[in-house]
Amino acid sequence: MPVYCYRGKDGGITERVFRIGTAPRRVVVDGKVAIRSIVDEQKYMPPTKGWPLTCVGSGVNANQAGELREHLAKHGVPTEVTPDGDPVYRNAAHRKKALKVRGMHDNASFG
Repeated sequence: MPVYCYRGKDGGITERVFRIGTAPRRVVVDGKVAIRSIVDEQKYMPPTKGWPLTCVGSGVNANQAGELREHLAKHGVPTEVTPDGDPVYRNAAHRKKALKVRGMHDNASFG
């Protein structure tokens, strides 16, 4: 989930996490109103790597990495799996197919 920045009248910045599309314009911080600051969000936003994406959330235990790799290949979605058991998705379509093969779905993926 993305981090949103809010600036108070004293100039201090407070970060809050909300789902996309649900961030309010104002929040109360220590009893005082802080207003969302898009400029600060862009300034402090960590760079994104994009694809390929190593996904810890859909990973398995390290001793099951080979089993996951074989399962995905057997079902037509060859996927690199790290020694820690985390799948590496090449793009969004690859990720969607690999999750579907495992009976998984990411409700926050908008697809």
